[in-house]
Amino acid sequence: MTHPWDELVTSALLGTARRMPPVRARDGQDTAAALLDAAAVETVRRRAGAVPAVARARPDPAPGDVRPPLPPAARRRLSLLLADRGSTGGGRRGAAPDLTELLPQWLAAANRHGYQAPPALLPALLEAARARTDLRPEALVLGGPRARWLAGLNPQWKFALRSGPAASRAAAGPADTRVWEEGLFAERAAHLTSLRRRDPAAARELLAGVWPTERAEDRLMFLDVLREGLSAADEPFLEGALDDRSRNVRATAAELLSALPGSALAARMAERARSCVSLDRTGDTGDTGRTDATDRTSATSATRTSEGPRITVEAPHECDKDMQRDGVVVKPPSGRGERSWWLSQIVEAAPLAAWRERFGGRSPAGIVALPVTDGWQPELHAAWCRAAVRQRDAEWARALLGPASEPPAAEGTSWRDPAKLLSALPAEERAEWVAEFVSAHGLSDAFRLLGVCAVPWAEPLGRAIVDALDTARDAGGYPWSFSGVMGLAERCLDPAQADRLEVLTAQPQEQDGGPAAAGAGAYWGEAFQRLVGTLRLRATMLAELSGPAGRPA
Repeated sequence: MTHPWDELVTSALLGTARRMPPVRARDGQDTAAALLDAAAVETVRRRAGAVPAVARARPDPAPGDVRPPLPPAARRRLSLLLADRGSTGGGRRGAAPDLTELLPQWLAAANRHGYQAPPALLPALLEAARARTDLRPEALVLGGPRARWLAGLNPQWKFALRSGPAASRAAAGPADTRVWEEGLFAERAAHLTSLRRRDPAAARELLAGVWPTERAEDRLMFLDVLREGLSAADEPFLEGALDDRSRNVRATAAELLSALPGSALAARMAERARSCVSLDRTGDTGDTGRTDATDRTSATSATRTSEGPRITVEAPHECDKDMQRDGVVVKPPSGRGERSWWLSQIVEAAPLAAWRERFGGRSPAGIVALPVTDGWQPELHAAWCRAAVRQRDAEWARALLGPASEPPAAEGTSWRDPAKLLSALPAEERAEWVAEFVSAHGLSDAFRLLGVCAVPWAEPLGRAIVDALDTARDAGGYPWSFSGVMGLAERCLDPAQADRLEVLTAQPQEQDGGPAAAGAGAYWGEAFQRLVGTLRLRATMLAELSGPAGRPA
């Protein structure tokens, strides 16, 4: 006798006292036991009658990886770093190095050596990259084609199938046109980036072939790929993109063209800029017609009467169709006047070389030193700063930065952005400028500047940072205020400095009212111990990666 399965389940859920099951109890057997017996029989019957599912095809074998395996010591180190990634949290104290923060540096160093990840550690590596987006580029390079193969079997790792430009470094071999024609957007973007690095012209032609049929958001992202290796050969394509139906695409194309000082757009912007900014040799201030209430500054700066040449500004009175085609946005942000907004965009996009002729052959430093009438100096200099960064002009960046010994302006009151201007300088000069800044002003305003310096920090910069930390400790500084800089120092100081810094690990003697009285002395001691310990661990990690390679796993 068979029993409907649903009726048995209902009786079991409600209880035999509330719902009599469709079973017959044997002599001496209660209804509940009879229900369980019937359910057991029905389960066997259902299983025996089940139709087998169609077996799925086995996945294709994992692709090979021709890169050398990690040396044994480095393989063990990676295992420890991946196992420790979730064991420490924010606000940590103690002298032990933070392995979580060393993992990105280890991955970058391993990729510089060209190693492959051990297959057994690929799941842990993908899990770490899933949890931390900052690890993904380097983790996917180390994981290589096997990591992408494994990600195709686990939906939680699908980010690896949308790998960005950095991950494309792991893929060697000829271009795969099928990926470009049929792949996901991120796969196509990675393919285009890889091709751009190998053959810029071929990448541009590939993009031009599909340009009209792509979605606006995809066109925008593809256009961004052209930043790498941008050259005059890209100008015809970008000039055509100025007529794109998407405003964001037009703006990006205009930005790229303005980074080419010899482009036609740069020439048009230079002509507009010359009509707005000129050199007045009469010594009279005059009225530049600046009428926007939001653009006016104090009457003192508007009536400047000092003698000598000065810069006068006549901002545009309208934003015509040609200006809009060249990327000038009509509507200003809240709090900005229209004319000053249009002026800043024109000056930012104009080639900096045009100003030397405009101002009588003066150097960038000489131009920056000229007074500007009617309060236009912050607007004009801020636009020149953005132009220097966009055009990677070190001479202009140097002139706009000024000496590092100058006191920093209060946040939000200066037209300068030193961190961005520093990015246009050579790495060695950048480190020297920041070292001088730290020596003159301490660490309070240095955090963003340190972020643009090459790692490991050059010796003068590292010495300035450590001296400033030591000075802050001796002066009774609140130690937790410097935890961010201390964390940067652990990751960015040259590991060779560890022995020299050993003397700093000694805990200062407690003084009444001093930092040690509030527990700060112990914190400083632990912080310097952690700094030295981390530097030594980084040195060991680098040595392990330089060791003999192990056998393929």
